[in-house]
Amino acid sequence: MLQTFLQKIANPLLKDKLEAIFNQIQAEFPNLTWEIKWNQPMFIMDGTFIIGFSVAKSHISVAPESYTMEVFAKDIREAGYDATANLFKIKTDQETDWELLRNIIAFNMDEKKGCDTFWRK
Repeated sequence: MLQTFLQKIANPLLKDKLEAIFNQIQAEFPNLTWEIKWNQPMFIMDGTFIIGFSVAKSHISVAPESYTMEVFAKDIREAGYDATANLFKIKTDQETDWELLRNIIAFNMDEKKGCDTFWRK
């Protein structure tokens, strides 16, 4: 299913970048599962949302939930990513800051351990 999602991405640079992100997440966090919800790939742990992605014309949107965006706001800014309250954008010409993604994913996994809802309450 992830391959089906990736095949729909028109920009080959974004497709390759997102495929590398997916592969890295699956390699480093094998206990996460993925689902497509609202036409967006999301990584899930025990039924709770950890991180989601979407693709626009010139960037990948990374959505770790607004609480996590607040916690990592300084790191996201320092990485040079544009951000809103709910997501940050990795543009076509930007490198993927894997350490930042890894820290965000690990934080959400730790914070949401035992969470019985999909989104934070």
